[in-house]
Amino acid sequence: MLRTFVIIPLFFVSYMNAQTKTDAYLATILAQNQDPVFQQVLNDPGKYRLQIIYTEINRDKNNKQSFTNYYFHYDPQLYFNPASVVKLPLAILSLEKLHALRKKGIDKNTSLLFDSSSQWQTALEKDPSSPNGLPSVAQFIKRALLVSENDPYNRMYQFLGQGHINNQLKKKGLNDSRIARQFLGLNEEQNRHTNAFRFVDTDGKIIHQQPAVYNDRALDFSTAVLLGKGYLDRYDRLINEPFDFTKHNWISLGDMTQMLQRVMFPKSVPKQQRFDLSKDDLEFLYRYLSQYPSETPYPKYDAEKYYDSYVKFFFRDSSKKMPNGVRVFNKVGWSYGFLTDVSFVADFENNTEYMLAATLYVNSDEILNDNKYEYDQIGHPFLFQLGKTIYDFESRRERKFKPDLSAFRIQYECRSSEDQRSELSEVDN
Repeated sequence: MLRTFVIIPLFFVSYMNAQTKTDAYLATILAQNQDPVFQQVLNDPGKYRLQIIYTEINRDKNNKQSFTNYYFHYDPQLYFNPASVVKLPLAILSLEKLHALRKKGIDKNTSLLFDSSSQWQTALEKDPSSPNGLPSVAQFIKRALLVSENDPYNRMYQFLGQGHINNQLKKKGLNDSRIARQFLGLNEEQNRHTNAFRFVDTDGKIIHQQPAVYNDRALDFSTAVLLGKGYLDRYDRLINEPFDFTKHNWISLGDMTQMLQRVMFPKSVPKQQRFDLSKDDLEFLYRYLSQYPSETPYPKYDAEKYYDSYVKFFFRDSSKKMPNGVRVFNKVGWSYGFLTDVSFVADFENNTEYMLAATLYVNSDEILNDNKYEYDQIGHPFLFQLGKTIYDFESRRERKFKPDLSAFRIQYECRSSEDQRSELSEVDN
């Protein structure tokens, strides 16, 4: 263990020029886990593009929280592909946008239909996973959070529009974030266009409609991001040059940690930084950030394939189960060899709470798009060991005042044993 303590401070020295930040406090905690894969990644954070933020939460006698972030190899300018992590900010912003439509009788459950406004767009008028068979913002958010489906993300992007999304992020001071594209393989110009849509009542009558929108203010792509030594193109041809992420989505791990903190603890930040979310909005997000697919009737996912820890990377091991009394409010992403998880953990049995965020890159052959990534060999085992290390540390950490976690006790849904509908076992995520 002494050998590890000596090595870890060298990370900070070696990467000072890259502006990475490592706190000795967190490095010491991580050094206590001698799992070989865990130490393999910790000892070479540059190779794995590793970044970790551990947030210690303490309460005073009035249950008011204070937050202290500790970093390991953190650099807000070190690119990682956020993949499905971007679904959380779009869920938040979609709920915000609905507030302006409340006077028309529109809420998250109102049916929302999309038109095809350009040849690369597709219409949407049905959603068989929902109770009434129709799409809605509520159903998009459920599907995006529960098992990280992709089409709901695209529809929220179309509902919000590229310009509105990025303007709102900047307005909230999230300056290391840029959401530039849908998951549809579109080019820069096409992603500036979004579909026309309409809200309809139970009789199919239009309540509100919005025409196709174009973002006439180009995003800033001046910072080039090139990774790897080659990639497979759409025809599976090997291109021997780095893959270009310059015009992809970008969110720093710090911004994602802030987004989740503002949802879970809105009063912990100044008013101008808070999202415009009602109590009902927050409760809705809490439920689907932490509910398991097996508990959810709509959509009715295959509980064997989409097991309880499926999108809980810090607790995902071979058992596929979660610890008793623990709920994780989080969003994960995986793509191009990157694995990311941003979580708030509430342990109701041990009466502890903390936040943990991490991302790493596992692509030893440096070829992108070949689906030969070390997710199972390195990525998931590392994130599980990281989660275990912090969970064990938090279970032992002394607190002057125990937290009141009642705000995070959710009345979760329950499937009926009489529900004979077939389960969803194949989704695009």
